[in-house]
Amino acid sequence: MMQWSYDTLLKWGTDELTAHDVENAALDAWYLLEHIYGISRVDFLMRRSDSFDAAQMEKSTAYQALIRQRSEGFPVQYLTGSTEFMGLPFFVNEHVLIPRQDTEVLVETALSMMKPGCRLLDMCTGSGCIVLSLAKLGTVTWGIGADISEEALKVAERNRENLGLSQVKLVHSDLFGSVEGVFDMIVSNPPYICSDVIPTLMEEVREHEPMQALDGGADGLDFYRKIIQGAKEHLCGGGQLFFEIGYDQGEAVQRLMEQAGYREVECVQDFAGLDRVVFGTLW
Repeated sequence: MMQWSYDTLLKWGTDELTAHDVENAALDAWYLLEHIYGISRVDFLMRRSDSFDAAQMEKSTAYQALIRQRSEGFPVQYLTGSTEFMGLPFFVNEHVLIPRQDTEVLVETALSMMKPGCRLLDMCTGSGCIVLSLAKLGTVTWGIGADISEEALKVAERNRENLGLSQVKLVHSDLFGSVEGVFDMIVSNPPYICSDVIPTLMEEVREHEPMQALDGGADGLDFYRKIIQGAKEHLCGGGQLFFEIGYDQGEAVQRLMEQAGYREVECVQDFAGLDRVVFGTLW
């Protein structure tokens, strides 16, 4: 059996991922090392060349297994079971989309307009990252995260408990089917990828993230149409509806909201200057 150290094991992991054309190979190899050994950068630098003891050698087998899974396209966040969103820790697995920086634009936009005592609904909540971040960082009196996937709701429940957000309730619902109440804000990152675009997505997204959370129908707008109409029965006067959108969907979603009677409809760009959020008010 080869005698490993942190240095040699990390180099092996990086080389293995590089050989399989994994982007950010060195960073992913580090994240997996950190996950298996619970080691900080400082500890690594101080002990990087020390030969492993028996317990560390046993863990090296687990590390190698994760590296091989990553080399086969499994997202590193699913392998570690964790990711960061809005500076908060979230548990994730293959039943939910991995929260991305693009979605932080949705949260930040909603936060900037949130009033004290906000009643909030997050439609298609997935991991719960949107509703839970808004509840943690904003002024949410009570909130609901709704999703059709029971497995996704189990993930959201774990995150709700970890963040200590008792004012948030999770509801198993096919869109608004089982949702009760009236809200000041409704937010959603619905499935919005056109069906015929799905086969062209990156392999690790196409093969490992839940298809139900990606496919938005032939033109990618199926869920926007349904949520725009359904939200009208659940928004108070002056209530606002916020969407994350695909970079090329701004004009179409704005038009759908305006045709449905929403006012002051606006589009917000992300850090790359691409359309990312559309919101409007129902009077």
